[in-house]
Amino acid sequence: MNKTKKLVLSALFLAIGILIPYIFHATGIGGSIFLPMHIPVLIAGFFIGPLYALVVGFLTPIISGILTGMPPFAPLPMALIMAFELGAYGFLSGLFYEKLKLNMILCLILAMIGGRIIAGLMVLVLTIVFGFAQLSPWMFVWGGIVTSWPGIAIQLVFIPTLVFSLRKYTTNA
Repeated sequence: MNKTKKLVLSALFLAIGILIPYIFHATGIGGSIFLPMHIPVLIAGFFIGPLYALVVGFLTPIISGILTGMPPFAPLPMALIMAFELGAYGFLSGLFYEKLKLNMILCLILAMIGGRIIAGLMVLVLTIVFGFAQLSPWMFVWGGIVTSWPGIAIQLVFIPTLVFSLRKYTTNA
């Protein structure tokens, strides 16, 4: 796939990653439960590869936070934590799928684990460097998994189905 197509798809995934969570929050649907920002970033890894998906994943929560206030930058910098987490999701899903040729579900599981590890490390850095004493990296990651299990289940079913369908019905995808 050429650079122009990757850039256009990157912009599309970025826009979807901002729009869908906005709709969730505007309608009162729990974003932290269903993880609507994660889906386009994970899908991006399957279509545009690890590096472009890393950028999409990193920029999506930052731009969304600036435009919509969600995720917030203060008092807890969730936008920053999510930027690193989603960047890892995009990078790892693309790496495992494109470079290592792993099964899509395994790619998703490994990317989710890797992204949550990165989120935990970001919380650790924020705790040590900036004194966010109320944060425990372990509890942050575990709490996120417990809260978002419906979103994780949806991702494991929806994303492979969507990616398979899009690849089947589009050319040069």
